Amino acid sequence: MLEARLREAALLKRLLDSIKELVTDANFECNEEGISLQAMDNSHVALVSVKLDALGFQRYRCDRPIPLGVNLASLTKVLKCAKDDDICVVKCSDDADVLNLTYEARSSDRIAEYDLKLMDIDSDTLGIPDTEYDARVTMPASEFTRIVRDLSQLGESVRIEVSKEGVRFASDGEAANGNVLLKQTESAREKYKDYGKDQEEPEPKEEGDDDDDEPKEEDDEDREEGSSKGKKKVKKEKVGGKVKKEAADDVDMDDADEDEDKEKSDDGEEEKDSDDEDSSSKKRKRPTTNGKPAKKAKKGEQGGAPADDGGVFIEMNQHVALTFSLKYLVNFSKSQTLSNTVQLMMSSDVPLLCSYKFGQGEIKYYLAPKIGEE
Repeated sequence: MLEARLREAALLKRLLDSIKELVTDANFECNEEGISLQAMDNSHVALVSVKLDALGFQRYRCDRPIPLGVNLASLTKVLKCAKDDDICVVKCSDDADVLNLTYEARSSDRIAEYDLKLMDIDSDTLGIPDTEYDARVTMPASEFTRIVRDLSQLGESVRIEVSKEGVRFASDGEAANGNVLLKQTESAREKYKDYGKDQEEPEPKEEGDDDDDEPKEEDDEDREEGSSKGKKKVKKEKVGGKVKKEAADDVDMDDADEDEDKEKSDDGEEEKDSDDEDSSSKKRKRPTTNGKPAKKAKKGEQGGAPADDGGVFIEMNQHVALTFSLKYLVNFSKSQTLSNTVQLMMSSDVPLLCSYKFGQGEIKYYLAPKIGEE
């Protein structure tokens, strides 16, 4: 029995759009660790490997390993019937010949169910050996997409060269030639140095971290921000020539407030104190959540990928230059919808590894280099 509940159907849509032009029929292998797919294109030049981790689902259950043989074009049509924000539930019973997909709308009580016929597909899972690559380039996925699409207008192949100068993409066509050089930036070095090794992204600096430089207005302000629950501000208003204090429940009166009560006989000083508190309260007006200063939104995409800022990070053991088909690279670049960041890993006479990490898992493409065109 398989039951997998996804928060949004958009993930499966983007995933299918990334691989449907490379692969026609494929087996989704389901087990207790998650759902995976591995398939080659018809010409056996490119291989795609997809992994959806079980922890990324709202609910996941798989009693025993189940292969789901599907036609990707048919599955794409069924997924188009779902809205991007619909909750998607995938179910399949043991030895069943259909795959059930249920779409639950968030904004209404609408529930749609579709059954997709499964296929018997004979496919061997290839053992992909661990490879120590000579060069690793981490760059924004949008930049990679732009480069391969631009160069595909000129020729059919692209030469990717990684050197101390940077990474260069060059294409020679019948009517025109073109090349793009991307140099490494220091900001990208800091941003990408742990990408692919540790999914956790460093906690960004909070807005409130610079508050130490501000002068401390009064002691009760410090205690107000340091309290676990957060104390509410005491309101003052003048009633009949006297200052009346209104406070909500759980307000602690500090020594400074008690001193103010003793000085109520002097109206001039009370008005001055009231004005001082109003000015200090303006300084304290910051967006809060549960009594604490709001944090900046985390940069980057799902899965801890850094934000797309145009930086390039290069790790190189030796100079590498290989030639690849642009048609396949353009297809690979469609995974930009899944992740902001792409990694290109290269070694001489070894297939290129093009990897996209996202919150739910990872998609990898392997492409054999062209021989005799370097």
